[in-house]
Amino acid sequence: MASRTEKSLSEVLDQRRATPSFDGAPIPDSDLKQILEAGLKMPSGYNLQPWRFVVVRTPEGRRRLRAASYNQAKVEEASAVIVACGDKDGWRSDMEEMIRIGREHGMTENYAEGARENIPAFLGNHPNLTAWLNRHVMLAFSGMLLMAEALGYDTAPMEGYEADKVCVVLNLPMSYEVVALLAIGHLKGPDKYDGDRFSMQRLVFDGEYGKPIKL
Repeated sequence: MASRTEKSLSEVLDQRRATPSFDGAPIPDSDLKQILEAGLKMPSGYNLQPWRFVVVRTPEGRRRLRAASYNQAKVEEASAVIVACGDKDGWRSDMEEMIRIGREHGMTENYAEGARENIPAFLGNHPNLTAWLNRHVMLAFSGMLLMAEALGYDTAPMEGYEADKVCVVLNLPMSYEVVALLAIGHLKGPDKYDGDRFSMQRLVFDGEYGKPIKL
């Protein structure tokens, strides 16, 4: 296979579109692994990594997932669809493993003891655990999207699905929250138009609200 050059982050951010249709060509395992690893390397609170991902690759799996995603054709057309979830109870089983790995890489015993005290106090009584999960899962989701685009694939981040039906299709545990779907593959047909973006002056403020930043 001929070598390829990954797109730079600047190119990805400038050229990326939400792909309307895919050609269904398979993704090599090595590329899929690189895409998934990009997500797994993203940061999370206390390094708890509360994300869980289900990769749907078979034609039958994508067909069933399409039925849970408002019959959107691109779910079935994509080479793979990554269903990004957050595990509400993950911290309970993951905390000690996170600490064990952390201790092997320089975590102090004082930090470890603080984590054992603070994590249950914070997450065990969190007023909106779903929001907390969504923030962290979307960090990992974005890492995978950007890596897929850097490797030359097209992507479609999707929020058009029925979560309860997705849970049934994928046999997800009760503690899992479905956050988003990421369809990956190669574009078929015309690309989506470039909708452009609002100006920085409209959305970014300098020091306080109402004072547009000037850069």
